[in-house]
Amino acid sequence: MGLPSMQRFGEGTVTMGTTTDGPGGTGLPAELLDAYDDFGPAMRAAHVGLLASPGATAFLAHCATQGKVRATKRWRREAAALLAGAERGEEIVRVLLDGMAGQREHPVTGLSPVAGEARAPGIASEANETLVRGLLWAAADLGAEWVVPSVGGVALNAATGLGGSGGTCRNGRIATSAVGVLGEFGGAQGTQAAQALGRLKGTVRNRTVLKGVAKSLEAVAERSGLTPSMIRERAVPTFGLDARGIRDEPLGAYTAALSISTPGTASLGFRGPQGRVLRSAPKPVRDEHGLELAGMREALKQLRALLPVERGRLEEHLMAGTRWGRADWEPYYIDHPVTGSLARALVWEISTDGGTGWTAGLPERTGGGWALAGANGTAVPVADGALLRLWHPVRASPDDTGEWRAELVGRGLRQPFPQVFREVHRLTPAERDTGTHSERFAAHILHYPRARALMVERGWAGPQLGFFSEGQQTRMLRELPRPGELHPSDGESWRAGFTLALVDQQQSDGGLAALCSTGRLCFERRRGLRGAWERAGLTDVPERARSEAARDVDLFIGAASIGADPQWQGRGEDLDRDRGQEQDWDRVYDTYWNDWAFGELTESARIRREALALLLPRTRIADRTELTDRWLRVRGELRTYRIHLGSGNILLEPDDAHLRIVADPTPEAVFLPFEEDGGLLSVILAKAFLLADDDRIADRTITGPVRRAG
Repeated sequence: MGLPSMQRFGEGTVTMGTTTDGPGGTGLPAELLDAYDDFGPAMRAAHVGLLASPGATAFLAHCATQGKVRATKRWRREAAALLAGAERGEEIVRVLLDGMAGQREHPVTGLSPVAGEARAPGIASEANETLVRGLLWAAADLGAEWVVPSVGGVALNAATGLGGSGGTCRNGRIATSAVGVLGEFGGAQGTQAAQALGRLKGTVRNRTVLKGVAKSLEAVAERSGLTPSMIRERAVPTFGLDARGIRDEPLGAYTAALSISTPGTASLGFRGPQGRVLRSAPKPVRDEHGLELAGMREALKQLRALLPVERGRLEEHLMAGTRWGRADWEPYYIDHPVTGSLARALVWEISTDGGTGWTAGLPERTGGGWALAGANGTAVPVADGALLRLWHPVRASPDDTGEWRAELVGRGLRQPFPQVFREVHRLTPAERDTGTHSERFAAHILHYPRARALMVERGWAGPQLGFFSEGQQTRMLRELPRPGELHPSDGESWRAGFTLALVDQQQSDGGLAALCSTGRLCFERRRGLRGAWERAGLTDVPERARSEAARDVDLFIGAASIGADPQWQGRGEDLDRDRGQEQDWDRVYDTYWNDWAFGELTESARIRREALALLLPRTRIADRTELTDRWLRVRGELRTYRIHLGSGNILLEPDDAHLRIVADPTPEAVFLPFEEDGGLLSVILAKAFLLADDDRIADRTITGPVRRAG
């Protein structure tokens, strides 16, 4: 293999070296689509004739000089001229971008590999990275239908975290360039670009990329005269689904049915000639309609990727208090075959007097459109001039909230995210005294990796904690969602900051913290788009924004506290025994563990108690259970147990011995109004079902302590 004699990328020149393929190959010099990753060799092998076509080398050489995030006007003019002069220029751009969009993560080397150099995970070498950035900006000036989907595919693949998650991109430079290019489009391409940017916003965790996404959305929206939120809602695809959320595709004697069921579960099924429902594609379909079948499966894949994005977008609107008129609400939300499958399971509010008075209800179809049906049986038609918004319990009385919770359970209606059973955090007297910060969530001990992962998932960002310079303390920040009808330059923006500190411990993962302690929750506001962030008093923060930030923090503590770890208390003793020496650092926080694992309920735990009060009477173990202030008591055949509603930990009566059980989510068909499988509500129910039939338990790790205690 020949090696390039010299490479200079990003400075306007490329010095050509020898080619990497022999006679009959592409004829490209080694530095174009180089061999220091999988991408270059794969593209050379798959597109020999295309890359050898007249003008290809000159065009790609120019692309290889684009080493910055954004291309200059001069660079783009030269790229357009060279692209026009290449015999198959547009095809080259398309196949190479699609190749990068599908490139799998693998070890790659740097720009000038040397013997023994470590290969880092990624999707492109530095030289091919620069080349792809040039291809992206060359595509920005093409009007073809494939351009935006291809650029969006590159952006998503490059911005996805290493290993499929997290904030470290597979290739951050390619991702930021692709996001910048998406912000260049207008008209029909702008709508496509908003869709691609919306998908990035819902899946990518890198802070730099997300800032670019926000700017690109603003740019696309400004060209259209709409807000970024309006652009996104207009760009949600339907995948050919009808108003019922179903798409039937005849495949010979069979029918493939792509569908969404409320509240947002996509599936692909098949019906036989006699109407028989089949779980998988029958052999005649696989043999005779493979191409159409592949298309339906791809649509299912894309639909399943879109539904979580739409779920998150609706929850942001709930948090922000966005308002819509009927002309936008009906086509983009309640009637939309994708978004509507989620929206129709949520409680909405309607105002017929311009926003002064509001009435809550669940959407119901009427002969002339839609109405909101209240829990009391009344209904308000959605007419022209009405305003609509998502109902939030922070604006409701406890009686109204309780009525809606009973209504949801009575209907068996599961929501795509907690709305009716949503935690509300109102100001406490202590917070009114401190004025500028809340210490309600301070002094908890969390598993740091778990807590940080949850924070990033919820949109919080900040420096890492660890055993390194400036790693002793961090402040995680989240900019709270703004109403979708507001232009970015209008009104105020709010963000929350939550302090974490390093806990000194004898274990760490590569220098990162294993445990952290929690500190203050504070708020800042910014007026306009470019204003500075300023500290705000707690009473100045809109109640909905303050409650939502506190809810996030409460969830982090509930999921990541060592008090939620049933194995924590015995861990230090096990380590002592294994090491044959005295090690007590793992038991330093046993007092905290006991206080949290069996103490007063948090707001999320109180919501869990209310849900159980409605759910348990509908189960077969209703006569064996009792709810107290913070416990679910379960009477088995052998013993009586208390399950803590905040941590899920179990105590045996009457001596309060701790029983450790790791239970799978609820094994029986129990309706849960707001929680996906794997949540603590389902775990508590699973433990309750298990312990109610304790005489049937075969696991000796459970029956041993139960019988000994007896």
